[in-house]
Amino acid sequence: MCPNWVRIVEKPFEIIDHTADIGIVAYGADIKQVFANAAIGLFNLMADLDDFKEDIKRELELSAEDVEVLLVEWLNELIYIFDVEHILFKRFEIDKLSNTEIKAKCFGEKIQPGQHKLKREIKAATYHMLRIIKEDGGYKVQVIFDI
Repeated sequence: MCPNWVRIVEKPFEIIDHTADIGIVAYGADIKQVFANAAIGLFNLMADLDDFKEDIKRELELSAEDVEVLLVEWLNELIYIFDVEHILFKRFEIDKLSNTEIKAKCFGEKIQPGQHKLKREIKAATYHMLRIIKEDGGYKVQVIFDI
């Protein structure tokens, strides 16, 4: 096996229907990739990511009591930055991830109202139906968002 071999997941995420809210199931070959794909899924619910550049880089460090709380805190921090600074991220490099800490670089662009069209507002990631599952050599997470 090549030391630089990286398992590619067939699909990074899928959107799931939920009464009154919306959710995603994100996939990853490892826990870092599934956290990155959950963030991509989040922003894909908000806008067409192909319309955005990677002009802005933001480094984030978060800690939480366990991996489930960390996932929700990660997604809610990204929503907070979107709400306050109007930055939509489209790519993520997870430098460090344990069950209680994440350190990541986020790449995106500040929203230009006349140029970018948003699909919907996401208020928050929730704990409702939250799942982090290790299966078939990869990871899968399910997150429901309050809209």
